[in-house]
Amino acid sequence: MRSTELEARTKGFALRIIKMYGRLPKRVEAEVLGKQVLRSGTGVAANYCEAARARSKAEFIAKLGVVEQELAETKLWLELLVEGDIVPNAKMTELQNETEELLKIIVASMKTLKGR
Repeated sequence: MRSTELEARTKGFALRIIKMYGRLPKRVEAEVLGKQVLRSGTGVAANYCEAARARSKAEFIAKLGVVEQELAETKLWLELLVEGDIVPNAKMTELQNETEELLKIIVASMKTLKGR
């Protein structure tokens, strides 16, 4: 996947996270978890944007590591929203699948870059 394609995909992911946050129920636990997932989910796009503009391979790999961390954190918050009975699993499946796919892409990219 090309850098520009992945940049657009992570931006789209962030927009989906924003929309999901706006639809959360107005409950304290939903607000707390929602703000966490909003930060980490939008952080994926912001940090990938930074990675795409890295000045060296080492910097690119390091910034991809931050993207990986943000995705792993987002994955946890999404799971807690479902497992905490705040959001039905059916409404979260696509977003959780995209989180997993992006995580696999980032991890594979880092492995490839480190192997070069």
